[in-house]
Amino acid sequence: MNLDFSKCDGLVPAIIQDDKTGKVLMLGFMNEEAYAKTLETKKVTFFSRTRNCLWTKGETSGNILQVVNIMQDCDNDTLLIKANPVGPVCHTGKDTCFGEKNVEDVMFLKQLQDFIEKRRQEMPEGSYTTSLFNKGVNRMAQKVGEEAVESVIEATNGTEEGFIYESSDLIYHLIVLLTSKGLRIEDLARELAKRHKG
Repeated sequence: MNLDFSKCDGLVPAIIQDDKTGKVLMLGFMNEEAYAKTLETKKVTFFSRTRNCLWTKGETSGNILQVVNIMQDCDNDTLLIKANPVGPVCHTGKDTCFGEKNVEDVMFLKQLQDFIEKRRQEMPEGSYTTSLFNKGVNRMAQKVGEEAVESVIEATNGTEEGFIYESSDLIYHLIVLLTSKGLRIEDLARELAKRHKG
């Protein structure tokens, strides 16, 4: 990376985003030393303008920010750091410095598929997901059909709780089938976005 530290007294803004939820957690500033330490330790380190020294997030509270990925903007003077937070990020005890809850439930589907893909690669014995991959695409597709029927039955003649339960089974088996075909849940999201006109 060719970061330009010359524009703001040797500092560049660093936007911290939760890698799993996509929520913006906080904004801090880095000088070259803080940036180098962040790269070395994989823990987000800022330059504190009030204390005039380096400050690794969580060094006293334990609420560190574990780096997943670092990107810079088109002008080479701002960072976007995707991280996994350990505990609340804000000194007030809130999840983010903007007062938001750091949850985005729908993003769990991406994590679930990552887990299913790991199962496909490792194929541990005794795993239900492993058994589905072993039985092949026809059985996986059949399970999607079975779960779809059960979801329909619960939707028309069952309970809300039952409908959510069966629909969750449907989504799980659909993600297993997608994974077996080398596809992602994000591929479905992109297709739906293309169809969306509103």
